Amino acid sequence: MSLLEHMPVTRRGRGLTLVLAAGMWAGLYALNERLWDWILYDGFGMDSADRVTETVHFFVYDTVKIALLLVLIIFVVTYLRSYMSVERTRALLGGKREGVGNVMAAGLGVVTPFCSCSAVPAFIGFVSAGVPIGVTLSFLIASPMVNEIAIGMLLTLFGVKITAIYVGAGLLIAIVAGWILGRMGVQKWVEPFVFETKLRGQPVDPSRALNFDDRVTMGIEEVGSVLRKIWPYLLVGIGLGALIHGWVPTEFFTTYAGPGSTFGVLIAIVIGIPLYSNAAGIMPMVQALFEKGLPMGTLLAFMMAVVALSLPEMILLRRVLKPQLLAAYVGVVGIGIVMVGYLFNFLLT
Repeated sequence: MSLLEHMPVTRRGRGLTLVLAAGMWAGLYALNERLWDWILYDGFGMDSADRVTETVHFFVYDTVKIALLLVLIIFVVTYLRSYMSVERTRALLGGKREGVGNVMAAGLGVVTPFCSCSAVPAFIGFVSAGVPIGVTLSFLIASPMVNEIAIGMLLTLFGVKITAIYVGAGLLIAIVAGWILGRMGVQKWVEPFVFETKLRGQPVDPSRALNFDDRVTMGIEEVGSVLRKIWPYLLVGIGLGALIHGWVPTEFFTTYAGPGSTFGVLIAIVIGIPLYSNAAGIMPMVQALFEKGLPMGTLLAFMMAVVALSLPEMILLRRVLKPQLLAAYVGVVGIGIVMVGYLFNFLLT
């Protein structure tokens, strides 16, 4: 039984319930920091200047904050994306020339609901539907890299300027990398079964159009589904951020990846690839590193490596890409991330 079935039966009643839920969300978000201040400092008498207290406060406060942001972002994006199907996406991309198709695919990668894991089945569907391989790769790169969760959290944590840089850089990498790979004629390096996969290219039956209740139910169910899947990664990411925030000295980062480090961007990328914890889970760590003085270009490169070149995604991609194309994919995307990191370190100094 879904949560929606407990709501008032009328559309107006359900709308009122959603308004009340939004009010409760806003109240929890506004009171989050004060609540933990009271619990830790007044309730348990912990010293706010102590490193252990600082680490614990960072962990509990950010866990609740990120969870609340995820609930809001996932619900809103799921409701909006219910108007877009995989079949419709393929229909929009099919038959487009390279260049124009790469731009469209990268743009669709931002607004469609595919993370690095679910983007692989979408990749199979697009290729089997006749979408050019280079265009499909632009989608595959943009979908996890410029994802809605990262955009929403960057906007909340760092503001419009940094978010715009992240989105613009991610789209540029996706468009250029997809175009380059497409021009290389890499179709021969796609596993044969991908081209043999048969998926329906027809849009959803109009007689079963989604209504308001369906879309709200989808949002509620997606919130629960995503949180169940990512909560271990989320806690690990926040825990790493808390440890960095409270214990790791600033000198460590300024020495190896700080403003004076020639290889800081490269080091950040190398560290980021095996540290995959999902875009939401890595955001607290990015925030902690930013507070420790790391350049924003280095952090953008780090975050892009985490979400676009992660080991789990490479393992999944190996199921559909031969080693030659997988190596070319990693090389082209990696070079783009390195260039973006150094460029924005230069622009933002």
